[in-house]
Amino acid sequence: MATVNDIQDAAVAQTGLDDFGDDSYREGLEILLASLAREAKLNARGEGFLYPRITGYLAQRLQVEDWYRRHPEIDDVPIAAPLIGIGLPRTGSTALSALLAQDPDVRYLRKRESSQPCPPPSSVEGADPRIPDDPKGEMIGTRYHVPTSTHGPMECHELMALNFASHLFQSFAHVPGYSEWLIEHADMRSTLAYEKRVLKLLQWGEPERPWRLKCPSHVLWLDAVDAAFPDARYVMTHRDPTDVILSVADLYADIIASFTDDLDRPSIGRLNVEHWSLGMARTVEFRAAATGDRIYDIDFRAMQSDPVGEVTGLYSWLRAPVSDEFAGRMQSWWAQAATEREPSSHADAAEFGLDLDAVRPLFADYVEHAAQWTAHDTPTART
Repeated sequence: MATVNDIQDAAVAQTGLDDFGDDSYREGLEILLASLAREAKLNARGEGFLYPRITGYLAQRLQVEDWYRRHPEIDDVPIAAPLIGIGLPRTGSTALSALLAQDPDVRYLRKRESSQPCPPPSSVEGADPRIPDDPKGEMIGTRYHVPTSTHGPMECHELMALNFASHLFQSFAHVPGYSEWLIEHADMRSTLAYEKRVLKLLQWGEPERPWRLKCPSHVLWLDAVDAAFPDARYVMTHRDPTDVILSVADLYADIIASFTDDLDRPSIGRLNVEHWSLGMARTVEFRAAATGDRIYDIDFRAMQSDPVGEVTGLYSWLRAPVSDEFAGRMQSWWAQAATEREPSSHADAAEFGLDLDAVRPLFADYVEHAAQWTAHDTPTART
């Protein structure tokens, strides 16, 4: 069993650095490593993938702190009024994120820098060594589940992994102990504060542009997100939760099956029902307490039928223009993505131990609210 000290020593040996910053990462790392050892049943491929990746996140943290030590002015970089995509996974949020990334006047988290924020982009001269030969980058599992490109936008999961409090790890392995800690006990405020620290590093030395971020799991800790980004605005995507649960469970199974010879599909089904129903309950509560016009809603079906129109509506709400260049780039991306889209997997709910009729009541309150939120011609759609 790898220990925290083992991982730290490996990261120090890899970088020649020894300052990890504050110790907020230690609890999550300890629980993750214990959960991997007791519960994950990793095969050789799983061990060969996960432990070096965990070491890599800690090595990146060492480098983040080293850049701050040498350039304390990085902390003065503003992250002003980011637009953050939230909502259940598999709701069209990835496509929305890619469309927003076509705006030449915004900054987004690029896939190639989400796992390797160091060195900061402004310090790189010539070709960036993080850009792989394959423009789609690494495929984990048997297929690409969403449109992907090394130059395209990425979710916040890997920045949160630098503090070892991230949904990312449960998509790689069966770690129920870690998953329970994550939603019940983790200090997500320190994790989101560290994400902001890394975003400042990524923006340092570049022209100031508004950030476009996205992470479905933020629905579980919106209070922490809002504490880190108090002037943030949000765009929330919506879809029938039973379609979502089965789709994301199938995604988890495809990835985890690569790293274990003892895949437990029913546990994956239970995990996703628990986390996403809780996330929606917490989101309804957060929105009930929210003040001001801070959240814009997009229905999955509307996004599928008129993606550029939905983004135009969002930009109207943001009071930002959609330039001809931006609109043209969105049209081109959507057309290209349509030719590359993976076919639907049509997973069997019974294989995951799911009775979708029993799942629906767990999301009933959210579904009722979502119907109001996506009715853009009513005042409730903007609160």
